[in-house]
Amino acid sequence: MQTVKEIAEEIVVREGGFVDDPDDPGGATNFGVTIHTMRRLKLDLDGDGDVDVRDVARLTRGQAVEIFVTHYFERPLIAELPEPLHATVFDMYVNAGGNAIKILQRLLTQMGFPCVVDGALGPQSIAAARSAYQAAPEHLVDAYGIARRNYYFRIADRRPASRKYARSRAGRKGGWIKRAEEFITPRYHLSQAQFQERTKAWG
Repeated sequence: MQTVKEIAEEIVVREGGFVDDPDDPGGATNFGVTIHTMRRLKLDLDGDGDVDVRDVARLTRGQAVEIFVTHYFERPLIAELPEPLHATVFDMYVNAGGNAIKILQRLLTQMGFPCVVDGALGPQSIAAARSAYQAAPEHLVDAYGIARRNYYFRIADRRPASRKYARSRAGRKGGWIKRAEEFITPRYHLSQAQFQERTKAWG
């Protein structure tokens, strides 16, 4: 199994470098760390008394890895989940914050292991995840990955400006969908025809 740091380093590579996309509600981002996170953590890297886009651009890969391990894995208690879930839930937490946990909580409840959908891992959710993994060890990670993919599709359904993250200009799978499917067994990946059918309403 990978170490948490190795997973975090892969996330940093997946996220890429500095981006300031006006269509991204997260604002300026570097290695997946948003300006909002840096403000919350008071990371004034240029020492000018505030945290702005310049500070985001100065963030290093190593600092991003440290932030992810501490604030996106350890503090949300992802380590308490069954180990096979670590990489996918951690990756989604970096991408979507507490929604990563809500996706899991909804899935667990649908599987018959009810827990409160509040975006925070506590004893009830952790116990439900462990029970669900014992009941379906070969399927839980795929089920979570599929739920991630559906979450991205729903965002794009509601917000046209976000569709470019789910579908490329060429009409193929965009970064969001590819990212979710990295954690899904290939037999559950959407074919190009299935993908086009799912997105045809977007025009």
